[in-house]
Amino acid sequence: MTVTVFIPRDSSSRAVGADEVAVALTAEATRRGDDIKIVRNGSRGLLWLEPLVEVDVDGARIGYGPVQAGHVSELLDAGLLNGGDHHLRIGDVDQHPWMQRQDRLTFARVGLINPLDLGAYEQHGGLAGLRKALTMTPQAVVEAVTASGLRGRGGAGFPAGRKWQTVLDAPVTMPRPTDSGAPVAAKYVCCNADEGDSGTFADRMLMEGDPFTLLEGMTIAGIAVGAAQGYIYLRSEYPDAADILRAAIDTARESGWLGPSVLGSDKSFDIDVRVGAGAYICGEETSMLDSLEGKRGMVRAKPPLPALEGLFGRPTVVNNVLTLGSVPFVLAEGADAYASRGVDRSLGTQVFQLAGNIKHGGVIETAFGVSLRELVEDFGGGTASGRPLRAVQVGGPLGAYLTADQLDWPMEYETFAAAGAMVGHGGIVVHDDTVDMAQMARFAMEFCSVESCGKCTPCRVGSTRGVEVIDKITSGQDRTGNLTLLLDLCDVMTEGSLCAMGGLTPMPVRSALTKFPEDFGLTAQEVSS
Repeated sequence: MTVTVFIPRDSSSRAVGADEVAVALTAEATRRGDDIKIVRNGSRGLLWLEPLVEVDVDGARIGYGPVQAGHVSELLDAGLLNGGDHHLRIGDVDQHPWMQRQDRLTFARVGLINPLDLGAYEQHGGLAGLRKALTMTPQAVVEAVTASGLRGRGGAGFPAGRKWQTVLDAPVTMPRPTDSGAPVAAKYVCCNADEGDSGTFADRMLMEGDPFTLLEGMTIAGIAVGAAQGYIYLRSEYPDAADILRAAIDTARESGWLGPSVLGSDKSFDIDVRVGAGAYICGEETSMLDSLEGKRGMVRAKPPLPALEGLFGRPTVVNNVLTLGSVPFVLAEGADAYASRGVDRSLGTQVFQLAGNIKHGGVIETAFGVSLRELVEDFGGGTASGRPLRAVQVGGPLGAYLTADQLDWPMEYETFAAAGAMVGHGGIVVHDDTVDMAQMARFAMEFCSVESCGKCTPCRVGSTRGVEVIDKITSGQDRTGNLTLLLDLCDVMTEGSLCAMGGLTPMPVRSALTKFPEDFGLTAQEVSS
């Protein structure tokens, strides 16, 4: 009897030896005469256990990890193919506490199947949302997304349905040609996959582990707003994701899902992948659009909004990977099923990512409202070093730093915004008590100065001056005067920057100053006065 063995193929697992494990297991099983079938799946998200090898034993997925190529022979000796006992055995992965406490909607198939197996995708519920959308009017599709409460998962949290409605309602005029003479579509759907925030990797893991979910969400968006062309703007640092996405698009075209007749309907929609050269600012939607048009990625002034004048001046839906990846569930199961999860105005699920000085790093999908403490301590197991936790940065490199006494905050947009923080893309980076928070504040300013597109003075010059002023404060030069100057710089950047790059950089700086003044050689009274 053939035994199915699952070995992940995502870049996180490959980076720690998954390919070598697959080669070693194939060779050793062949030598022993064992009949096995290796399925290269996506990561389950338990990154501290990667490479995680799973064996199908009577329908249960028995896991072993972290497995290295050198473990293969002893694992087979221990009865790996029958779920035998070994010190790397973790048991039924689906019953692992890490998995049991989650509510996987967007990530429902990630880790379960070969990401390029369209048949397996459909067997696990794929394409149900798209098929339903094809029976509905565009307005009804948009209303379903609106009723679900789905908000942009890229960081801003803007209601997805409102954006889609704007694009649907936008007048369709005769498209103008590009400078090259090529025709321009009437409307577009653009997926922002430029996942540049530190400590975030959920977009990559979804694209590498279940690319069809993203393609289905984009196709539904195209049907809803009347767009026939979609683009995935991908950061160049994700070559594995690019390969998998392109292969998935080819498969979808061959199956009649993408192209001139979506699943045999009168709807047309196609998708292409475009790889950026690597710039954090291109995570901002208007910079991304400029880059897609072949220009240098520069922030555009608003208005006009991209929903009205986006790619090539046409009405454009711009959503990130997790937003579009949530859409198939909304259509397949209904808006109420999605909206029943979460709290207040933060509905549905969010994919949280644990990184930094954390014992158990990885991906967790659960409903909004889970506390930061549950994520860091229950899922994450506390710091990897075993030392006391000192600071947690939520929302990427421009997010605020939170202290240990703020871990009971619920993870939802309004609570964080009211406290001068943000949930952002769901990235959580943990630091123990050895961290120098003055250096972390300096890094925020330096990061902005390096990654700024340079279009507006508050961001371009303010961040450069910010690095200099923090250096003066930490070296003891006129701390009081330079503190006043730093706070003034933060005000100017917040109020005067064209986009969130400069506008949010003061957030981690202010939080570090307020909560850890001693690292700057200051007192709490000096900072608050």
